[in-house]
Amino acid sequence: MRVTLSTLDTCESSFTPLVVIELAQDVKDETKEWLKNRIIAKKKDGGAQLLFRPLLNKYEKETLENQNLYLVGASNVRLLLGAEAVGLVKECTDAAMRAFTYGTRHNFKGFHDNNNDFLTMAECQFIIKHELENLRARDEKMIPGYPQAKLYPGKSLMRRLLTSGIVTQVFPLHDTEALKKLEDTWYTRFALKYQPIDSIRSYFGETIALYFGFLEYFTFALIPMAIIGLPYYLFVWEDYDKYVIFASFNLIWSTVILEVWKRGCANMTYRWGTLVMKRQFEEPRPGFHGVLGINSVTGREEPLYSSYKRQLRIYLVSLPFVCLCLYFSLYVMMIYFDMEDWALSLHEDSGSEWTSLLLYVPSIVYAVVIEIMNRLYRYAAEFLTSWENHRLESAYQNHLILKVLVFNFLNCFASLFYIAFVLKDMKLLRQSLATLLITSQILNQVVESLLPYWLQRKYCARVKRKVQALKSDVDTTLYEQVLLEKEMGTYLGTFDDYLELFLQFGYVSLFSCVYPLAAAFAVLNNFTEVNSDALKMCRVFKRPFAEPSASIGVWQLAFETMSVISVVTNCALIGMSPQVNAVFPESKTDLVLIVVAVEHALLALKFILAFAIPDKPRHIQQKLARLEFESLEALKQQQMKLVAENLKEEYQEDGKEAT
Repeated sequence: MRVTLSTLDTCESSFTPLVVIELAQDVKDETKEWLKNRIIAKKKDGGAQLLFRPLLNKYEKETLENQNLYLVGASNVRLLLGAEAVGLVKECTDAAMRAFTYGTRHNFKGFHDNNNDFLTMAECQFIIKHELENLRARDEKMIPGYPQAKLYPGKSLMRRLLTSGIVTQVFPLHDTEALKKLEDTWYTRFALKYQPIDSIRSYFGETIALYFGFLEYFTFALIPMAIIGLPYYLFVWEDYDKYVIFASFNLIWSTVILEVWKRGCANMTYRWGTLVMKRQFEEPRPGFHGVLGINSVTGREEPLYSSYKRQLRIYLVSLPFVCLCLYFSLYVMMIYFDMEDWALSLHEDSGSEWTSLLLYVPSIVYAVVIEIMNRLYRYAAEFLTSWENHRLESAYQNHLILKVLVFNFLNCFASLFYIAFVLKDMKLLRQSLATLLITSQILNQVVESLLPYWLQRKYCARVKRKVQALKSDVDTTLYEQVLLEKEMGTYLGTFDDYLELFLQFGYVSLFSCVYPLAAAFAVLNNFTEVNSDALKMCRVFKRPFAEPSASIGVWQLAFETMSVISVVTNCALIGMSPQVNAVFPESKTDLVLIVVAVEHALLALKFILAFAIPDKPRHIQQKLARLEFESLEALKQQQMKLVAENLKEEYQEDGKEAT
């Protein structure tokens, strides 16, 4: 018998909870009942057809504190049908990757009717999130009990509930047993080993697994630079002409590692199925607002906002604000140089050991100020980008990334460019680069992982004492878990993690010929970064919803742009060295022309390497071509079948007319 959504039961009293919905404390009973009915209603009636129950039953509510928390799950068949709806791609028995369909489920590797592990828990939670977000208003004009929360046909109910403050948060639950197994193989035992990337993907999804995969790859790719840079630092510190070989290796290295990463990324994402996963039609983001109208593409009623008004906001408000922030960053930089002059003059006057230590204070203070300014600007950039009212989440992210990257690049590297090309003080450049790199790494470790972990530990201890004080005779394991997780911080995505690696890549590559030890410090930091980020994901933040990804996205372009800039800076630094200048004592024009020619040759070499190294391995290209061929053949057969049916109907009608 063919299973359809209409035959599924949504009244199971006991099920494995996958997602938690927290409502505001003062939500009206009619709203709760309406939300419950919409979640458990059949798909043909406009529901999500999921399983839904409160965290506490009537007896437990008398014993434990009611938190307005609700659990959402789904039957195995419902999840399989949902996997087909979201377009999950799975491996078939013939080793090909194909979009999963419930009708052909037995053709997929690892599927059995009594096997509930065919879908990972991350995929199950992603499916439930998709179904909740696709609960849409039908004939309702408002949320029951809240006349100010207006609805219109096709509006996402969950997004309206969140923006209205009726639902405070929706988050996936941790699987305590699976999490413990993951931790044991990931970070609890400090050792130099590869990360369990496939296990991370199964638990957290592809986006986070790709970040940790890139972090691991980037760390190992830095090791050759660190090994080669160490003897340069120890033995030929002042011989800038010998740095030409090191800088040239750096430039080729930065190109090769990014191209090889694309190939490794393609291998991983093909194996996970996201490389061939069809992109879903992007819905308007939750914060998007405007006048109700008809979307000319979908034909649905939704808010519409003039792109002309958005452009005015961008160019008349956002752009001047960003320019003002950049000016302020340069102003702070000049204050830093005044502090350097003061510290240097003080040391020259006294010449004591204490004042020699004081020489590092301005750089340390400036590094701390840079981190504070970066974080403050990030909040301002998020507010501005949200105020610009972008319709799609992808457009919002692109504009936010552009704003943040421009400011962070100038804020972190402007002083180094000024020292290198205006002051031309290589000793100060080495000192500033080392101080900025090491200080930013220490601050990031403390602020992102250690401090939140310490605060979370204190909160966990308070909750456990509170639950134990209740002296309840009911099982409080799930209650305690939900209570702990709902107060954890929300992981806001991989943006900050990639940004940290991007800035680190800049410190290593932009001025490599001046401070070869930068790669060694980056390697040491990243070995601890892997463990601190793993701790952060498992114990500090709520479990994030899985998000399918086929690559690291716009960050690939950002890293490639940084590698191009590094060619220019390193060639210019080598051209400014005393040894190179001694070769052209009279004609500086010849020196400039030769440096420009070398820079162009290296850039040409970079682009040739990028072109020569395919983004996808040959076997992946062949498999993708095979899938495209199969899709075209299936479409052709479907069209032929449709034509045959039409001809059959016409023949039958002609036969009736003849009789």
